[in-house]
Amino acid sequence: MRIGIPRALIYYFYYPFFKRLFEELGMEVVVSPKTSKSILNKGIEYSASEICVPMKIFSGHVVYLLDKVDYIFVPRMMKIGKNEYFCPKFMGLPDMIKYTIPRVEHKLLSPKIQSLEEDISNIKNYKDLIEKLPIKYKDLKRALKMARKEWKDFRKISKSGYTIDEIMENKIMEKTNEKVNIGLLGYVYNVYDEYISMNIISKLKSLGVRVKTFEMIEEKELDRSIDFMRKKLFWTFSNRLLGAGYHFFSDNNIDGVIHLTAFGCGPDSFIGKVLEIDSDNYKTPFMTIRIDEHTGENHLLTRIEAFVDMIKRKKMGVIKGENDFSSHGKSHNIQKINRTTGA
Repeated sequence: MRIGIPRALIYYFYYPFFKRLFEELGMEVVVSPKTSKSILNKGIEYSASEICVPMKIFSGHVVYLLDKVDYIFVPRMMKIGKNEYFCPKFMGLPDMIKYTIPRVEHKLLSPKIQSLEEDISNIKNYKDLIEKLPIKYKDLKRALKMARKEWKDFRKISKSGYTIDEIMENKIMEKTNEKVNIGLLGYVYNVYDEYISMNIISKLKSLGVRVKTFEMIEEKELDRSIDFMRKKLFWTFSNRLLGAGYHFFSDNNIDGVIHLTAFGCGPDSFIGKVLEIDSDNYKTPFMTIRIDEHTGENHLLTRIEAFVDMIKRKKMGVIKGENDFSSHGKSHNIQKINRTTGA
């Protein structure tokens, strides 16, 4: 039996778990190819125009898999934390797919997943699979145990400083001594989908930049970074991006922060503005890159190159006003020069 997993959205965080789960159950896992223009166009065709680009892309991946597999895995992601939830679009994703893509309804595997922590291996989340797949309870329990181990190993490597694509593609290399360190803020499905991000991580690395992302930081540290807030946000990953942003601002080793966001993302429109304003207080160079289906790669590269170049020049002490730099080596003036918004 062939189980299709769309290469989009939560794929970039839980794929090692889901892949091991279905393989342990004796299924063949079929993953859609990397996002392309044709996949995006299919997604646009079957999506409401108001939704964000990552959701449109997910629809395109589902359409690609529709006639190639027996079932398509579209979990209803509810929560992985206490008193916080996934974006409402994730909660309603199976319904959106069901009612916008013809012939997909009977092929959907959509267990309702909710947990108080990142570990989503509780068997209660997957009992629905027993009704559709030729498996038994004991088989599911054993498979979840193996998937949990795979997931823990994956997260351990991630927190040691490696990007998700390095781990998934088995391209883990020894750390080099880059001279510029940038905190890259963005949901995993924006940062690691090379079509959406226009391969931003590789572009930064080619400029001699070491990239740090939120999933490399311990959850407890992310929480501590936003303890000053009287009330946290409703959305788990938005809280993590916000926590990572303040963590980067306070880290003397981080030279600048880039926020990669998709046009039309409600939570991002809030946290992006908050971080942009507070970057003044921390005197940290900050840039927002907002992407949609029309964003041009050349424009992105030009902005990244300019941002990195300004940071390098600041570190070399060649920008006017160098005597005004703070003891942390971060410049209020350079931050003003680098800040731009929009695509």
